[in-house]
Amino acid sequence: MAKFLFHVSYTEEGVKGVMKEGGTARLAAAQKLAQSLGGSIEVFYFAFGDTDVFTIGELPDHASAAALALTIAASGAVTVKTTVLMTPAEIDQASKKSPIYRPPGK
Repeated sequence: MAKFLFHVSYTEEGVKGVMKEGGTARLAAAQKLAQSLGGSIEVFYFAFGDTDVFTIGELPDHASAAALALTIAASGAVTVKTTVLMTPAEIDQASKKSPIYRPPGK
């Protein structure tokens, strides 16, 4: 399974929902969403600043991660940015590949 970092920021409507239901309700909702896509939530932290929640989820594939992000963004209560996470072993595999590339202007 692939791992993804979701950067979640609440809209005014979303903040009101968190204030009404609390943080653990949002964690439970995130877990249920990930499970419905065959995945799980590994980390869920609220934060100060531009990003209100940092979540690391494990999902079967990129399409599942996109479905998760699209679903929560479509609610209008949040905006979401998704970052694909890679293990050191995956970087080892990538560094051993020999792609052919021509830089611009060369």
